[in-house]
Formats: sequence, structure tokens, C-alpha cells
Amino acid sequence: MKMKIVYILIGILIVLFVGSQLFFMNSQKNIEQYSYEAIKTYDNFEIRKYEATLFTTVNLNTDTYDKASSQGFSVLAGYIFGGNEKEEKIAMTSPVAMSLDDTTTMMFMVPKKYTKENLPKPNDNSIEFKEMPAKKVAAITFGGWANDVKINAYKNKLTEALDQQGIKYSNNFFFLGYNAPMEVFNRKNEVIVELE
Repeated sequence: MKMKIVYILIGILIVLFVGSQLFFMNSQKNIEQYSYEAIKTYDNFEIRKYEATLFTTVNLNTDTYDKASSQGFSVLAGYIFGGNEKEEKIAMTSPVAMSLDDTTTMMFMVPKKYTKENLPKPNDNSIEFKEMPAKKVAAITFGGWANDVKINAYKNKLTEALDQQGIKYSNNFFFLGYNAPMEVFNRKNEVIVELE
């Protein structure tokens, strides 16, 4: 009898897990993405052109991914979930971007229906709006959960590949994360660098 209850509970947990993962995968399809045009694809990286885009940003006093991702996400999520003067909910976009520098700037793309003028004012004055100009970047993609070791490894892989191809790049590196923390399948991360 006890084993039967255990099997039933395991079955329920599996159904809940699969259901939640299907929900996340389906909701990803409806999220507005930072749009780009792929210019050239190499074996392990891609050259892209991004259009000028408005971002909601917060500067963080850390250069580690773990600290920056939890701190920055809670501040920016607070804003888009209604922490603003109009108590307006703003749609989530993808990916979440983080600068890779001595200090970290975390950025959410602003949905295209907004401009700097009609975005509600944040309750948290550490949040700023920043217009990112159109730019050409190189991007390398990796799966699984991101951490500082992985991000640095792929940053190095990207710079080595660019050096081999003789492609000149700046020191403006960013990490892009595409999934909610609870998503298990089809996780996608990227390191991008602006080209000179």
C-alpha cells in the first residue's frame, strides 16, 4: 500500500514537471525577441546585425554572474511586474542581457510599443532607460545553465575564433540568457561582442 502511494506521488510529480516545462516552452514562443539579421555563419560563431533598441537597465557593483543575475533580475522584474508610477505590467522580453565588465549592467529589452517618453517611471531610481545603437556583433551559443566559468570559457572561445579569422572586435562583451531559471530543456545562452 505504501509503495502504491509513493508511485502515485512520483507520477503526480512527473506530470507537474512535464506540464511546467511545456508551459515554459510554449510561453517562450510568444515573448518579443531582440531582433537581428544573421550576416555570416562560421563553424562555431555567427556575425549579426542588431537594430537600435531601447533597454531598461540597472548597474550592479559586481562582476560575478551569480550575484549580478539574482540582484539585477529582482530589480528589473520588480519594475516590469508593476513597480512603477502607473503600476503598469510590462511584457517580458528575451534575452536578458548583461555586460561582462568590472561592474555589470543588466538589461531587459523594452517592448517595441514603448518609447522613452511613454514608459512608466520606475519606483526604483537605480533603473535607467538606455538606447542601444544599431551594431554589428559576433555571437557564440551554448546550452545548459550559465555560470562564470562557462561564460568566460565561451568568451575565450569566441575571441580565439575571431582572432583566427582576423576579425577585429571591441572590448564590449555581453552575456545573453534566453530562459527562465526553472526551464530545464532547450536552454540557450550566448556571449556576444561588438565588432569594430
